[in-house]
Parts: sequence; C-alpha cells; structure tokens
Amino acid sequence: MDRTIHAAGPLRGEVLVPGDKSISHRSVMFGALAQGKTEVTHFLMSADCLSTISCFEKMGIRVDVDTKEDRVTVNGLGLHSLHSPDSLLYTGNSGTTTRLICGILAGQSFDSVLSGDPSLNSRPMRRVIDPLTQMGASIFSEPGNGCCPLHISGSRLHGIDYRSPVASAQVKSCILLAGLYAEGETSVTESALSRNHTELMLAGFGASVRSEKTPDGWKASILPEPVLTGQKISVPGDISSAAYFIAAALTVPGSEVLIRNVGINPTRAGILEVVKAMGGNVELMNVTSQGGETAADLLVRSSSLHGVTIGGELIPSLIDELPVCAVMAACAQGETVIRDAAELKVKESDRISAMTNALSAMGCDITATDDGMIIRGGRPLHGAVTDSCKDHRIAMSLAVAALSAEGETQIRDADCVDISYPQFYSDLYSLIR
Repeated sequence: MDRTIHAAGPLRGEVLVPGDKSISHRSVMFGALAQGKTEVTHFLMSADCLSTISCFEKMGIRVDVDTKEDRVTVNGLGLHSLHSPDSLLYTGNSGTTTRLICGILAGQSFDSVLSGDPSLNSRPMRRVIDPLTQMGASIFSEPGNGCCPLHISGSRLHGIDYRSPVASAQVKSCILLAGLYAEGETSVTESALSRNHTELMLAGFGASVRSEKTPDGWKASILPEPVLTGQKISVPGDISSAAYFIAAALTVPGSEVLIRNVGINPTRAGILEVVKAMGGNVELMNVTSQGGETAADLLVRSSSLHGVTIGGELIPSLIDELPVCAVMAACAQGETVIRDAAELKVKESDRISAMTNALSAMGCDITATDDGMIIRGGRPLHGAVTDSCKDHRIAMSLAVAALSAEGETQIRDADCVDISYPQFYSDLYSLIR
C-alpha cells in the first residue's frame, strides 16, 4: 500500500517505541534452548519476530503469545529438545532469523530446510555457510548461489577459531550458537565489535561466553553443552526504531520529543555519536541497566545540523540507521560522507541505491559511492513520488524526509514497515502538532 505524507509543523510529545528487534529474536531462540520458562515483556510483535516464533513452534517449542500486552512466554525444554519440523522453516523477510537459526540447526540430529520471501532468498548466506561447513556442518544452497532455500543436515560439529571477513552480529551469533553443540571451544574474531546482544544474553542464560579485545580485533568465544536456564527479560525500546523520531525531531523546526526507554547498548548506539557530531541536541535521562543492557529516555530538540564523515569502526554500530542518517545529512549544512558501508547493498534492498534515488527525486544533492553516499546538504527538499523498495528502513526514512519537504511525498509500498514497526505511522502522526 502506498502512503502520502505532507510537510509537518513542530513535533511535540512523547513516544514509546517497540521492543528491540535483536533482543526479541534472541529471547525466543535462547529461551527455546533453555530449561524452564522464559518470560519476555515489551516483545516486538513484528513480522520478523513472529517468523522466529513460528520456526521454533514447528520444532516442538510451545510459545504463548499475548499480542495485547506484548508479552511472550517460551516454554523451553533444554539444549537438545528440538525435533524435526514437519515442513520447511519459513523465515519471511528476516535475515536475523535465518542466519542465527542456521547455527542452531547445524548441530541437531535431524534435517531441515530454511526459506523466506523473495527478498530474503536473494540475500547472501555464504557468509554463514562457509564457517558452519568448517565446523563440520552439512548445509547447501538449493539454487546453488549461496542463497536460500538452505538444506541443513544435522551433523557432529567441532569448534573453530574463525576470522570473520565482515563485522556482523548475525555471522558471529550463528557461529557461537553452533558452538553450543560443537566439540571444544568456538571463537569468532571481528575487526570491529558488532552488536553484542548474543554474548550478553547467552551469558545471562548460563552459557560460558567471553569477549575480549585482541591485537587482531574483537574475539568472542563460547564453550559447548551449557545448561541454559529460563529467564525474565524486559526488552528495551529499539534504538533503530527510535532513530526515525530522533531524526524527525532534530530536522523539523520547533520540535521537542521524548522517546521513552530506548536501549543504548554501545554496540548499537552509533546513531547517538553521529547526532552529537552533527550538532544535534539529544539529552539522555533516567539511565538504567538490566542484564548488561543499558536503556534511557531520550529528549530530542530541533537543532541546526552540519555535515560529518561517518565511517570506520562506527559503521557496525549504526548500519541499520544509515538511511535515516542520510536524511539528516540532507537537512544539514555542508557535506556528509558515509563510507565503509558496502554492507548496505545486501540488506532488504540495496539501501545505497534506494536512498540515493529517493532523496535525489526530492531535490537533494546526493551521490552514491561503492561503499556509501556523499550528501551535500542544505538544499530545500520538495515532495516527490518515492519507492521504499519494500524495505522497512527505507520507508521510515522517507517518511522522516517528507516531514521537511515542501508539498506532499508519496511512498510506494509504505506498509513494509510492518517488518519491524507496525504502528510506525500512527506513532509519527501522534507527534504532529
């Protein structure tokens, strides 16, 4: 469904964004492998996370879902309790579900098939196939191109010391989860520290996990066959979802928005560093910590932004927020360079191309590069017909851009936001005064 958004006056009020997607996924996965109940509050009831629930239900795990209260209870039966699914495991549009569950399935005693929607099935899976194969897994791509559908035959695994060519939490998590079933220690080294929810949460469930800085980068290691125990998890708000309201409040004059209970894990909070560098006014309030995860209320006020360079080790901590960073850059004075972000090309869409085409149509001076974008900000934006490319993060970024654009902006396939934030538009409209 398409959606038309008009330029808006000041944004005022407060919003509670949905639960963190990464933590919601992992709470189901780890709870399924634990003994006893895992009770999850503020769970993200999005299409991606529901795909994770569906996969584990097909493998015999009872998951009680209360959509009205955003509450999930996972009735875990232990590390070796999963059984062979009666049909393929459909992962929808969720790369997190697909890549992480590969690690779990590789060490099972049964065979399985993973497949998703056309977008998911075009995304690269060789990045997890290769290390799992090194561990002794039997896994192959049906089309033969390193993409889904994937056929996995449960195998005896052995630990490896893997050097990941890309700093990716999904790759790292896949290997660590396979390490739960492997003989000996399993470790993954990355050049930069990717989001570390897996390490923090597995440790909380009872696994023996360690993370350390080494001369080669960041190394995460895990020992096999832990006894995992069900937990109570309160999921903080997703900073990737909060990023759209941060950007909107900063760029729409006269705005002041309070975003409640947002997770600010340092491996996820690169957006806050970028905002600070651009001169944005974001105040952290009521900082709390639970299970190694830090959260805070964010008070955001409209600001005069200026261009910056975004790259290097910062990229893994804000890879999902780079599209909306491009929107902030379009509204800022001066030049912004986004580099070292070639990973944007293999997300739900080619996000470099998608944002370059859309912002160009809206009057922005923007150039695509091999690994990012160059945005020369300060030119007034105007409404245009834009294409989300059926990518939830592109759609939400364009909605933010539309608020500062003269006239009206049409976003094609705007309902793709259901992948991560089903109530996004209603929450956005509630702030417009």
